[in-house]
Amino acid sequence: MAMQQQQLAFSFDLKRRSTLAALPALGAALLTPRGAQAQAPRLQSWPLGTRSATGIHDIAPAPDGGVWFSAQRSGHLGWFDPRSGKTELIALGGGSSPHGVIAGPDGAAWLTDGGQNAIARVAWPSRQVKVLPLPAGTPYANLNTCAFDGEGNLWFTGQSGYVGKVDVRSGTVTVKDSPRGRGPYGICATPKGEIWWCSLAGSFIAHMDTKTGESRIVEPPTPRQGARRVWSDSKGRIWVSEWSSGNLSMHDPALGTGTNSWKTYKAPGADPHVYAVYVDNKDIVWASEWTHNAMLRFDPASEKFDAIPLPRPNAAVRQILGRPGEVWLPESGTEFVTVIRTG
Repeated sequence: MAMQQQQLAFSFDLKRRSTLAALPALGAALLTPRGAQAQAPRLQSWPLGTRSATGIHDIAPAPDGGVWFSAQRSGHLGWFDPRSGKTELIALGGGSSPHGVIAGPDGAAWLTDGGQNAIARVAWPSRQVKVLPLPAGTPYANLNTCAFDGEGNLWFTGQSGYVGKVDVRSGTVTVKDSPRGRGPYGICATPKGEIWWCSLAGSFIAHMDTKTGESRIVEPPTPRQGARRVWSDSKGRIWVSEWSSGNLSMHDPALGTGTNSWKTYKAPGADPHVYAVYVDNKDIVWASEWTHNAMLRFDPASEKFDAIPLPRPNAAVRQILGRPGEVWLPESGTEFVTVIRTG
């Protein structure tokens, strides 16, 4: 399959962030401003090459060196092999429409399947599919994303107003109404195995009591910010991508819940929309920014953004996940898979 490779770097001090407004016109040009690091992140991209569109949505590195993705439109777990450039699709069942996918501690792929109102597990490498429906009578939950706690149990969100759990040992699925109703979206685990989630419609983040299933709301300082995804760094600080405000924010639970427990950074450029957030193994924060079709790299130590233009228009990167030295991106708008190699 065709392979495209770009080396792209664009550094911004927060005081000069308005210059990002020019990004759409820059396309995939290589720009190395004065003071930029000698070695820029390297982008490599592949088309999925399937006969019809998969609706690639979320992505997760697989234990065999490939990457899984949720094929929301076609109802599959996708597996992409960067060594061969080949894509494989594993059918999840009638009516399937998966949203999120992550790798479990058991080496399997776990997906939130909104179409089946169920959690799907795909054993690897056997490709055996097991569907775990939500409890009988549960309305359409609009399942979103999931994360494993320190006990090995799976927690998930549903935008219709639900949070839930899969007891992995028993296979029992339980669901609770979420506080303030509609909106549960992103979810993550901290290094200690604690679970945090956020509400896009409710504009808050929440800490999950994994014993009771109850959620404690923590209010971000920016009202109506549209908290879309969350991710923990190595210190257990919670990074939040704010879709409506265009902010990248950080909450430090060690400092309580007051204003001083938060730091907020406006993403570069005019009218930014920050969709996804991921913290790599070096505690560098990555975010996808849709207005300017770019990836943002944020260094908490310097409090500076680097913006990396994406090589194709309207990439629509919906999730970011990675492994050491690699940050993986699903381009739902182009049916490409991209990796940023960070060295």
